[in-house]
Amino acid sequence: MPDPIAIRLDNVSKTFGRGRKRVEAVRQLSLGVTAGQVFGFLGPNGAGKSTTIRMMMDLIRPSRGEVFLFGSPVRANYQLMRRVGALVEGASFYHFLTGRKNLEILARAGDCYDAARIERLLKQVGMTEAANRKVQGYSTGMKQRLGLAAALLNDPDLVVLDEPSNGLDPAGIQDVRYFIRDLAEKQGKTVFLSSHLLSEVEQVCDQVGIINNGRLVQTGNVAELLSAQSIIRLEVTPQDRSLGLLLPAWPVTENGRWLEVQAPRDAVPTIVNQLIAAEVQIFQVIIQQQSLEALFLAATAAAAAEPSRKGGS
Repeated sequence: MPDPIAIRLDNVSKTFGRGRKRVEAVRQLSLGVTAGQVFGFLGPNGAGKSTTIRMMMDLIRPSRGEVFLFGSPVRANYQLMRRVGALVEGASFYHFLTGRKNLEILARAGDCYDAARIERLLKQVGMTEAANRKVQGYSTGMKQRLGLAAALLNDPDLVVLDEPSNGLDPAGIQDVRYFIRDLAEKQGKTVFLSSHLLSEVEQVCDQVGIINNGRLVQTGNVAELLSAQSIIRLEVTPQDRSLGLLLPAWPVTENGRWLEVQAPRDAVPTIVNQLIAAEVQIFQVIIQQQSLEALFLAATAAAAAEPSRKGGS
């Protein structure tokens, strides 16, 4: 039976340098990603995202802890890494060759050459018409599309994507969003996605993990995390009496004719009943679910107060 956990990091740490130059890029990070999901990995610059991805790919070794893919340790497990495809830190190709020729060379080098599959991938990423042009004439977005195709040449079970929408226009970003969801929903692949486009992560990911200062500060189901805290906008009168009633229990701010209460969605009946009991007139109640951006900023705010450290991208 296949392992239901595609990625498992057990208390993983990575330290660079010694003495005064010692840098803790990742610190005691434990994480599990269920197979068949799209997992978003978020963090500010220098948080430890790239270091974590390199350890997952066995490009660097953890100082402590262990990384497992599909239940097996990645350390020097070359057969296991054949189940992984990746687009990390931008796509890199032979500029003097065509896009199609680059894919053919990569496929042969990886012992996974399949001409029909190359053509299907070119079509899926929208690069069929440009496939016979030299890469030196490609835009950044076109190279990213070709990079997506290259990551899938070996028909991997796990796809690791680092900023896959970099350089793409809005239509291209939407294409990549559908493409990633298709990988999970229709092809059964696990996608580990690192991106700064939080709105895209919010729309495409099933689970999300937020890292800051090398530590995992929050993880969970995207829908559940976003619904856990909402902005409840109330148009009421009198405002001053309403403010006094609500402030002991919830953070409340005045915004013109609105009171904005930070509370979970399921607190709405309690809030409304409390105001009605106090003979407050309620004209409108609007629930605004928090965005992933708001969740991200809140989750990283506390970690940002820790002493700063060098490195750890």
